[in-house]
Amino acid sequence: MRHIIIGNSYAGINAVESIREIDKDGEIIMISDEPYRAYSRPLIAYYLSGRMTDSDMYYREPTFYKKHRIRLFTGERVGGIDIEKQNISLENGTSFRYERLLISTGGKPSVLKIKGFNARNVFTFTKWDDAKKIRKFAKEEKRGIVLGGGLIGVKAAEGLNACGVKVMMVISSPRILSLVLDEISGEIVNNHLRRSGIKTIIGHSVKDILTNPKGDVCGVILDNNKRLECDILIIAKGVRPNIDFIKNTSIRINRGIIVDRQMRTNIKNIYAAGDVAEAWDILNNKNSVIAIAPLACEQGKIAGFNMAGVERFYSGGIGMNSIVVAGLPVMTLGVSNTVNGNTEIKYFHKGRLYRKLVFHENRLAGAILVGDVRYGGVLTHLIRSQSDIKDIKKELVDYTLKTGEFISPSMGFSHN
Repeated sequence: MRHIIIGNSYAGINAVESIREIDKDGEIIMISDEPYRAYSRPLIAYYLSGRMTDSDMYYREPTFYKKHRIRLFTGERVGGIDIEKQNISLENGTSFRYERLLISTGGKPSVLKIKGFNARNVFTFTKWDDAKKIRKFAKEEKRGIVLGGGLIGVKAAEGLNACGVKVMMVISSPRILSLVLDEISGEIVNNHLRRSGIKTIIGHSVKDILTNPKGDVCGVILDNNKRLECDILIIAKGVRPNIDFIKNTSIRINRGIIVDRQMRTNIKNIYAAGDVAEAWDILNNKNSVIAIAPLACEQGKIAGFNMAGVERFYSGGIGMNSIVVAGLPVMTLGVSNTVNGNTEIKYFHKGRLYRKLVFHENRLAGAILVGDVRYGGVLTHLIRSQSDIKDIKKELVDYTLKTGEFISPSMGFSHN
């Protein structure tokens, strides 16, 4: 059996390990457009700041590929897939026939396609090479602008700030991390960033990028005609599934590649996993793209087992993020910032401490924890399981919001 895996990150690596549990002798070919073995993408902000070295970035040992008998092709892009011939072709002209194919190509950054976006001092911030280029450019103290207030934008701003760059974030949304934070938590995080030295402009977007006679970006013009000067510009306007190379195929796509509970596409021997896949969303009762590393790992494992002939089913995922913003811990789980007629919200707020629980009838649907994220794992379990918590709801609220303790012993969980 020949397994081909496009992508060399969390989903692909976990798929390899599942395949090798079952299929000891089948051929595995792995193709990556990056020149590295598997590394941890969430660490690129720490690499930019100097807190991580090259050796710290890898999350599998150098012998991983030899141990699992993988033919690894790095620095190569897939140009297309011929489904009828079961063949993939690389941009360099090489082609391979597959029997089982996994697409785990992750996401690609969204860019502003306006004049100046491709200048040498304009960067995205999703790959290790991005951090390497920015770190070289930021050796001297400069002025930096980060466009975007999502997770990528926040971590890019932190990394630049740690390099001694004076950072301004321009956020078109009504608050920072607007997809996951509500008004109160967004204000806490925004004020904390400002205290750490990162300035923010919220509710405004860039309409023009300014360049100097050398062609380098030197500033931006906002939608209110305000001009901001900069020496470095990072575009952090989110990511989208990396699916351009399959758009002319019969593989079903929506926002991402649509898969079933076995991570199989509409083509029986083609699978997808990770940030490129549109898989089961527990809370929304439909498929959606939830681009987070733990789910990519889980989806990759499920795909690998099924590719090797052992049926496994994906239980589904929920949106969740756990980050530290300039020293402030922040965790969001499930439905954290939307309200409808069936939603009940309980919260506690004091200074930089904020805890919020979102209930749909007698089920926990979401949570926001700022300043103290202890016991977030228990809340994650309650949200994922969608259990009826009518009998413990009052205790959950009391211990989460009133006493500062998340779980009472009578609820069957330990404080330890």
